[in-house]
Amino acid sequence: MALLGGKKDEAPSKPLFKREEEFVSTRPGEVHTLLGKGSEFEGKLTFEGQVRIDGKFQGQIVTKDVLVIGDGARVNAEIQAGTVIINGTVEGNVKATTLIELKQPGRIKGNLETPALSMDRGVIFEGSLKMENIGKSMPPPVGGEGSKK
Repeated sequence: MALLGGKKDEAPSKPLFKREEEFVSTRPGEVHTLLGKGSEFEGKLTFEGQVRIDGKFQGQIVTKDVLVIGDGARVNAEIQAGTVIINGTVEGNVKATTLIELKQPGRIKGNLETPALSMDRGVIFEGSLKMENIGKSMPPPVGGEGSKK
C-alpha cells in the first residue's frame, strides 16, 4: 500500500519538507536580526527588515522597517524607524513614520513623534508626544501663516 496515495515505486515529485533556512527571509513579520539577551552594542544601527533587540543598545538606530525592543531590553538611543514596538526600556527620542506601539511592561523616557500611537495600560511614558504625518506634506493650518483675512 502506498503511503501517500501514489504508485508504490513512485517517488514524490516535490520534497515533503523544506529546510527552515529557506523560509527565513520570506515570511512576513519574522525577525531578520536579533540582538539577544546578554549582548551589548554601542554605535549606529542601520538595517532593512525587522530587527529585535533583547539586550543592551546605546547609540542611534535608523530604518524604514520594524524595530522591536523586547521585554528586558535596555536601549539608550535616538530612533528613526517605520514602526517601533517597545516592550522594554527606552531612553531617547523615537520618530516613527508609521506607528509606535508601547506594550506593557514597557518604559519610555523621551519624546515620541508618529502619526499613530498604541499604548497598553501599565506602560510608563515620560516625555512629549507629537502626532502628525511624518514625511508627508501637510496643508497649512486654517488661519495660519499665509492665509488672507
